[in-house]
Order: sequence, then C-alpha cells, then structure tokens
Amino acid sequence: MTSRTVAGGSDSSFSRRTLFILNYHHLNIRRSTPMSKKDISSVDQAKSILTEEISTAAALGQDAVMSGAWWYPLYGVLYFVSHPTLYRAVAPVIVMCLGVSFGITIALFTFTYLPQVALCAIITGPLAFIAAFFLVMAESFIAITFVSKAFFLAQAQDKIFDAVLLQQGNEHLVSRGREVKNTSGMKKLGKSITQPLDRFSKEGILRYIISLPLNALPIIGSVLFLLYNGKKAGPNYHARYFQLKGLKGPSRDQYVHQRRGAYTAFGATAVALNMIPFAGLVFGFTSSVGAALWASALEKKERGVSGQAAAQPVDPRSEVRVEL
Repeated sequence: MTSRTVAGGSDSSFSRRTLFILNYHHLNIRRSTPMSKKDISSVDQAKSILTEEISTAAALGQDAVMSGAWWYPLYGVLYFVSHPTLYRAVAPVIVMCLGVSFGITIALFTFTYLPQVALCAIITGPLAFIAAFFLVMAESFIAITFVSKAFFLAQAQDKIFDAVLLQQGNEHLVSRGREVKNTSGMKKLGKSITQPLDRFSKEGILRYIISLPLNALPIIGSVLFLLYNGKKAGPNYHARYFQLKGLKGPSRDQYVHQRRGAYTAFGATAVALNMIPFAGLVFGFTSSVGAALWASALEKKERGVSGQAAAQPVDPRSEVRVEL
C-alpha cells in the first residue's frame, strides 16, 4: 500500500494550480513587456489561486490553535528523551540524520545565504538578513527531507510510531500491521506485515517550493508558510495510523477534513521543528512520537474515554514495556 496524504483536492487540480503560479512568476519577470489578453487571464487566475490558498491557510489558523494538536510535536520531544528504549533503538539512524543535516545546512549557508540576502533586500530592506535566514532554512529542509526519506528514515519512523502506540496500550491496533511477541513480561516488535509506506510526496515538495517566497516577508510570511505547508504535512505524520486503521481514499480524506484545523496545527509545528538547523531530522523522529501519542488519544476517544484524560498519554507507571 502506498500512502497519499491529501486533505482535499487532487493531483490534476494541483498540477493546474502549479502551472498557473509558475506562469504568474514568469509573467512578472516579463512585466516590462506588454501582455496579451491570454497573459492577463493567466495572471488573474494565478493571483486568484494564491489568494485562495493563503486565505484558507490564514482562516485555519484560529481553529489550529484552539485544537491543541500543536502541542503533540513538542510533547513528542519530552516523551522521546524520557524513554531510553526509543532513542537507543534509533541511535544509528539519528547519527546519520545529524551528519546529513550538518553537511547540507553548512553547504547551503556557505554558498546561498549572501546571494539571497541581496535578493531579499529588494523586498524587505534592512530585514533582509532575517528573511534570507528563513529562506535558507526552508531550502535546507527540502534537501534534507529528500535525502533522508529516500535512503534511511521512513522505516525507522514507522517502527518508533508502532512502539509508542504499543506503550500506550494499543496492541489491538499495532497487531494489524506488525508482529507483536510476548517475552518475559515485555512486548517485542516483530517484522511489519503491511507494505511499506511511500512517504515521499511530489505534491508536498512542489507546494513547499512554490510557497518559499512567503518567507521573504518577515514573521507574517513565515507564519503563513508554516500554516500552508502544515495543512498537508500534518496528515502525513498519521500515514501509519491510517494504514493500521484501514482508512484510505475518500474515508481517509473525510477523516482528515473533519480535523483539518488540528492537522494543520500539528503539521505547522512539525515543519517548524524540522527547519531547525542540524537537528531537523531528529525532530522528525520526535514528531512521529508525538503523532503516535495523538493517535492514542484519538483511539481513547473512539473507545468512549472523554474529557481531559483522552488528551493525555497513560501514566508512565502503567505503560507497556516494549522492546524494539
């Protein structure tokens, strides 16, 4: 099974939107040349698409904050460092993540930061150094994500996601996608019995690249950038959860749409953490932990647990002992 995290829309509509936006930028470059009626129509359509997408992202902001889902990527950090079995199991992958992040980030700052400062100065003036910093961070995230997901990250994220679900007492869910063995009073994760997830999304990369110019606007532009990309990135962290629950196609899209504010909040926070220099890929693991904790809370609600208890993980003393 392959995973395709879409909160609304289709590949074809996205391709048309991408074409319009790229054409808009092309026409802006040629703005000194008189435009034909066809060019004017394309510009109007591109402006309409950009306005619609940015307005939607901004409208989701309040719902995203009120949902409380933005907390889970942060809670994932605390949970990860307080559970040695988790970080020890993925320590070799974390070392590779740090090496890749360090190399790519240093290279981009060395060769692209100052040229982008000069470019941003045209728009933001004295704030160009700040705008260029966020641009380079966003570009680093694209490169790091491409390398890591292509070579070594996805399988480890799925395993740590399953481990946290199991620690929170969701064996009924984990056993649908992975062998779970009982040894000496401890649960042990076995091999996966589902097809690997395809976490690499061309649509997500295109959205990310197209929205990069938003970072040229200090603060507000970066907030819109995070909300815009978080809307799509959020559901991707629950790709394994959807697979275990058997949600796919329209049923998955409906599930995400009903919680679009919460998924936007989670995704925006996760994207922000991923953009932190050098440690971004490590935060990819902690966000997976946070996504598993959130999935466990959703499972509690479905089983009839309501109120504040449904939004919190189980007491550490009651956690299931898990060996990865």
